[in-house]
Amino acid sequence: MRAYVELVRAPAALTVLGDTVAGAAFAGGLPGRAALLPLASVAFYWSGMALNDWSDRALDADERPERPIPSGRVEPGTALAVAAGLTAAGFGLAAVAGRLRAAVPLAAAVWAYDLLLKNTPAGPLGMAACRGLDVLMGGGRPALPAALAIGGHTLGVTALSRGEVHGTSTAVARGVLGGTAAAALAAATGRARSWRHRLLGTAGAAAYAGFVGRAQLAAVQAPDAVTVRTATKAGIHGMVPLQSALAARAGSARAALLVACALPLARRLGRKVGPT
Repeated sequence: MRAYVELVRAPAALTVLGDTVAGAAFAGGLPGRAALLPLASVAFYWSGMALNDWSDRALDADERPERPIPSGRVEPGTALAVAAGLTAAGFGLAAVAGRLRAAVPLAAAVWAYDLLLKNTPAGPLGMAACRGLDVLMGGGRPALPAALAIGGHTLGVTALSRGEVHGTSTAVARGVLGGTAAAALAAATGRARSWRHRLLGTAGAAAYAGFVGRAQLAAVQAPDAVTVRTATKAGIHGMVPLQSALAARAGSARAALLVACALPLARRLGRKVGPT
């Protein structure tokens, strides 16, 4: 079981629950069966992680031999079957929630990223599209501002993550830090329903900027592999306060607070199973 938990980066799924919640906040919430959408997001996220390791199995044998596939704890064919099964589970949950049509491009983006785009210059854009489409699965067109903010953050985290093994350049680290500042500003200054929602959204944006920006600033100052890996983890976990800020801005204080509760648990479990 430990091997499969590592394969799908199970605790990191706590950082994806808020995608559809934040998106739905822009469209009136997740009523009835639509409340299953965060679970659909988790299924697609886990499928992407398993597919990622299947796709990277040769590279991981050299750079990360402790991973489940190169270490021999999970067979490559089994990992591929896990990815396919979780994708099917995501479709099933989305269908029950009434959002199957929105789930199709999300699943296609996940598989395209892992199989075609990841190791190309378009890789970060592909991953950003995955997270943006996940937000849109929750709220449709009204959720476009949230999709752009979370997609932009994902773009930066993915670009930075390419230096987890060999380090990155100062220019890349600076660009990613600038993107974080822009996302925080967008979450803090957008139109809000009331001063309470604005205050809560600003607090979430400040928490996001401080939590993620501090780690990325360290990567600017020392863009070595260890520092970049730490900044990447912070960026993954930083999804949560950003989602919370966006939900508050859209007028859903309850959703914002519920999403924020995932951060301490994600960080704690992330010490046992790395999210990267």
